[in-house]
Amino acid sequence: MVIGVLQVELRIDGADSLKDKRRVVSSLKDRLHREHQVSVAEVDTQDVHRTATLGMAVVSTEVPHCQHVLDGILNKLRTGRGYFLADHRIEILSGQ
Repeated sequence: MVIGVLQVELRIDGADSLKDKRRVVSSLKDRLHREHQVSVAEVDTQDVHRTATLGMAVVSTEVPHCQHVLDGILNKLRTGRGYFLADHRIEILSGQ
C-alpha cells in the first residue's frame, strides 16, 4: 500500500471575510475530490480569511501513480483563479 500526501498553502485573493474564503475553499475541495479521486480537508489556518491550508491524500498500489495524481493537482493549483499557491509539501508513504 502506498499513500501520497500533499499539503498546500493557498493565498486567497479578495477574501474579505471567512465566508468569502469558505466559498473558494469549498468549491476547490469538491472539484479536487471529484476530478482526482483524493480525500481533501482544510487542515490549518481555518480562522485566517486570506490563507487556506489544505491536505490531500491518495491511496494506491504504486508510487508512480500517487506521484502522478499529486503532480496533476499541483499543476491545477498553480493555474487556479481566485487564489495562488504559496507553498506545498509532498510525502509518499510506503507500507507492506
